[in-house]
Amino acid sequence: MEQNQNIKKKGWVNWILFFATIIIVFLLGMLANSVTQRRTEARLVNTPKVQIKDYEPRNKIWGENYPREYQSYLLTADTGFRSMFNGSGLTDMLELNPKMVILWAGYAFSKDYNQPRGHYYAVNDVRMTLRTGSPLKPDEGPQPSTCWACKSPDVPRMMNEVGISDFYKAKWAFYGPEIHNPIGCADCHDPKTMKLRISRPALIEAFQAMGKDINKVSHNEMRSLVCAQCHVEYYFKGDGKYLTFPWEKGTTVEKIEEYYDSYQFKDWEHALSKAPMLKAQHPDYELFTMGIHAERGVSCADCHMPYISEGGQKYTNHHIQSPLNNINASCQVCHRESEQTLVKNVYDRQIKNAELREKAEQLLVKAHVEAKAAWDAGATETDMKDILQLIRQAQWRWDFAVAGHGSSFHAPVEVARILGNSIERVQEARVMLAKLHAKLGIKEVKYPDISTKDKAQAYIGLDMKKLKEEKEVFVKTVLPEWDKKAEERESKW
Repeated sequence: MEQNQNIKKKGWVNWILFFATIIIVFLLGMLANSVTQRRTEARLVNTPKVQIKDYEPRNKIWGENYPREYQSYLLTADTGFRSMFNGSGLTDMLELNPKMVILWAGYAFSKDYNQPRGHYYAVNDVRMTLRTGSPLKPDEGPQPSTCWACKSPDVPRMMNEVGISDFYKAKWAFYGPEIHNPIGCADCHDPKTMKLRISRPALIEAFQAMGKDINKVSHNEMRSLVCAQCHVEYYFKGDGKYLTFPWEKGTTVEKIEEYYDSYQFKDWEHALSKAPMLKAQHPDYELFTMGIHAERGVSCADCHMPYISEGGQKYTNHHIQSPLNNINASCQVCHRESEQTLVKNVYDRQIKNAELREKAEQLLVKAHVEAKAAWDAGATETDMKDILQLIRQAQWRWDFAVAGHGSSFHAPVEVARILGNSIERVQEARVMLAKLHAKLGIKEVKYPDISTKDKAQAYIGLDMKKLKEEKEVFVKTVLPEWDKKAEERESKW
């Protein structure tokens, strides 16, 4: 009887082993099939379908070989995201904050300043802005061709054809028919190896000015430096309007100011105060390097272009956007807090710096108006020299702190320091103005009503109706011709 039980027990064990073996063999077969499929897919994905030529500016051609990256890049056309302070839609920042019209009086930014959209719109937005004027002929218009420098992969193509200096010194409209494709693949990648590369000479030249060799940086550094080709402070140097990064003495707000002062450079003279002004562009990279993420070795791409794994392939998401719209793939790769906590952390920093920004703007507006009152009352250049220097310094710091994209998060401590310094200097200027007003017999300063953009622009003497009408003619008559010429040219490539 005991022997029969052992036989039955062994029978059940054998059946269990039999079925277990079948399951294991089945799973191993599925694994082998999956690996084979993935290898086949990888070969198909990595096999080039077209040969990409040097200086190929058309993103769709690159997309033939890299469809996943290209499809994610096309998502930069989405303008739906909005955070507390910024978004990807076309927002009129002067309408939101009319004080900036006064701060930039006499400069093109007082005419038009929109929140930047995604890379997909880079060419279109610089065409449409009132800052580039309404040139009906190639040699007309207030801006140089340098204004195209960061907007299109057609730029390095044209620099290669005509030379860097010749490209810069032409008028903005001269190369209008050539600049057609928005920011894309050729701006950052070598077409043969797909390695990251610097396609803009200004960044290479800036490294040389600092005594550094950009060719010796690491791959991780390159994942930020390709962004630093454009997301930086810059100016147009000399009569040739040569694009230059003012990094020779350093990249802090003070060192860049020291560089400009050494050349007695000014972007414009303020229309009200007559102060010799500096306009910060968007010193994103400079401020990013002063924050905790850069200190810990995080690159721009880690947060704004995180990796994606799909179909056995790992690739970089080219939907370049705010990490707040992709927290799971960006922030939470390193941080274990909830989305709500991480968003709150960002907003807390931004809100605190926004309070300082508002204070600086209010004081700067008053300082410009008070300086105008002093001039109107007969102040001399000697009376105003030190006051105007303080106004220049204060507004430069305000602009440096707020002109960037996300600076209050990238380097909140540094931004707060800079804004605090701005407030200190403008307050000093206003104290000096108050003493000068007393000397000149000024008893009261009448501050303008700048509650709307229209009122602020009217106060500084802008004829916006005329500007808009001229731009409308340009858009209807010139832009279609530019697009037609570009399409005809590209159809022959």
